[in-house]
Amino acid sequence: MNKYRGIKEIIKGILASDGDGVQLTRIIGSPYLNHLDPFLLLDAFGSDKPQDYIGGFPSHPHRGFETVTYMLAGKMRHKDSAGNEGVIEAGGVQWMTAGRGIIHSEMPEQEEGLLAGFQLWVNLPASHKMTEPNYQEFSIDEIPKEMREAGCKISVIAGETANGTKGVIENDLVSPTYWDIQLNANSDFCDNISLDHNAFVYVIEGKIVIENETLLQAQLAVLAEGSEVKIRANRDSRFLLIAGKPINEPIERGGPFVMNTKEEIQQAFSDYRSGRLVG
Repeated sequence: MNKYRGIKEIIKGILASDGDGVQLTRIIGSPYLNHLDPFLLLDAFGSDKPQDYIGGFPSHPHRGFETVTYMLAGKMRHKDSAGNEGVIEAGGVQWMTAGRGIIHSEMPEQEEGLLAGFQLWVNLPASHKMTEPNYQEFSIDEIPKEMREAGCKISVIAGETANGTKGVIENDLVSPTYWDIQLNANSDFCDNISLDHNAFVYVIEGKIVIENETLLQAQLAVLAEGSEVKIRANRDSRFLLIAGKPINEPIERGGPFVMNTKEEIQQAFSDYRSGRLVG
């Protein structure tokens, strides 16, 4: 087996609408890539047109997984049924564990005419699906940055680089890697990925090459097996590298709920209708 991970599959997202008409691109959670255990969904959103997102995501429930909101530009204002509220600003991240249940709203706001970011859904194992809700939220200044040669810059949100830079997110369930990497043209990035983790790369801007295959802007590459990843930028590029340990359990979806069985989904809806989802 090659120690460097090649590309197993290239995915281009589909246009979708969520919340109150928010326009986005769904990359994981689409007919082309239903999930990549432990990742259930990846949405990219971004627009300079307020009508594409002004309605936001009014109050809605979640149970059984985690949502990760990472902002590139603009802000996301959030508020939940437990009395938590705040603003995720550009370069900041919120890693929310919905656990047994949370009802929250997310309202995007432009800043200097810009709005862009991602939401990733990370599954929880059956043993933790009914845990208490929890937030890990960090600003751009709190996220460790690693500078390498040739202008390579890594924002280390989760996981640890080969140079020992450790992310701010604590998660022993899937031991995630979540890196935002900026790479100058004609330079290389190389690092380790746990052999048993599923991994993908998403190109925010630019053009990169992985094991002689080219990946363009707005494309996602599911990576093949291997213990390392080596990426070359053909031009100034920015991309996400995300990986995690698969849970290997049945997945049953029901709108905003992700459990292991249909019965658990039905219970989640029942709890939501009767006000027992939280509290």
